[in-house]
Amino acid sequence: MISQNSKVKIQNKGKAIICIKYIIFAFCIFNFTFLFGCAPKKETSLEKVKVTRGNILAQLPTTGVVIPRNRLEIKPPVAGRIDSILVNEGDYVRKGQIIAWMSSLDRATLIDAARAKGEAEVKRWEEMIKATPVIAPINGFIIQRTAEPGQTLTSSDIVQVMADKLIVQGQVDETDIGRIKVGQQAMIVLDAFADQPIPGRVEQIAYESETINNVTVYKVNILPNNVPSFFRSGMSATVNFTMDERKNVLELPLTAIRKKSGRSYVFKQNGSVKALQVQTGLENTSKVEIVSGLVEGEEVVIPTQTMATELLATSGHRPPSLNFLGGNKKK
Repeated sequence: MISQNSKVKIQNKGKAIICIKYIIFAFCIFNFTFLFGCAPKKETSLEKVKVTRGNILAQLPTTGVVIPRNRLEIKPPVAGRIDSILVNEGDYVRKGQIIAWMSSLDRATLIDAARAKGEAEVKRWEEMIKATPVIAPINGFIIQRTAEPGQTLTSSDIVQVMADKLIVQGQVDETDIGRIKVGQQAMIVLDAFADQPIPGRVEQIAYESETINNVTVYKVNILPNNVPSFFRSGMSATVNFTMDERKNVLELPLTAIRKKSGRSYVFKQNGSVKALQVQTGLENTSKVEIVSGLVEGEEVVIPTQTMATELLATSGHRPPSLNFLGGNKKK
């Protein structure tokens, strides 16, 4: 049996051990906080950029596809058999040029029967009943060859398909169509030849809209200034409509600008970082024009998210002075 005094001693001893553990734990926490929490903070390096001169081009992008401006399906004037095809895909032809010869069904039947009597009989019938020409109706080029010699066609079948010119047809959202004008400059970039942009201009804007994936769009035809040899009907393209352009102006990367309440700010560092209000002009997805507030060669910093948040949280028209390490300076 353990006496009452012994129990009290054991309990006191246990309490003393627990107290010692708490003291040791608190001492470790204090040392860790003192060594790491009180150590000088390493100053974050800010990216700096200079105001330069350059050209800024604002564009409106959309998707498009290469199509023939006028696509014509050339059909035989009579039902019969193709004797010869005189052109291939890609060949340019003139209006009125013969692109194929064919025999009517009667001529083909007579010539086939004459072959049993020898070559002289065949030539006699070929001279008596002339072959029928297939003629190009417009100036243009062949984009599809659908028939071959020896093939029998009806008057509704297609011999060749031709076009006068290849264009790009883009789809412009109804919210942007008011910004597109006939004659407006555009840059065409084919997916298959992304490194070879092709200048062009708006030739036609559709009067009737279409609904594609619940979005109302208008089709816009863009005519290349010079159609390259690698243009093919059906190619996918991106069309960048030229909205505005500024040449030889002061510019900064768009990431160097922060906006609040319709005003634009940049950040300058001279010990502390200060926000400076500037007037901006044209901008695109990467650059912005500086109208006033900075001069060429002047250096600004790219603001961090903390800086931007602090600027946006500051009210009033006077730009705030920001201390990068310690927040707002206190007077």
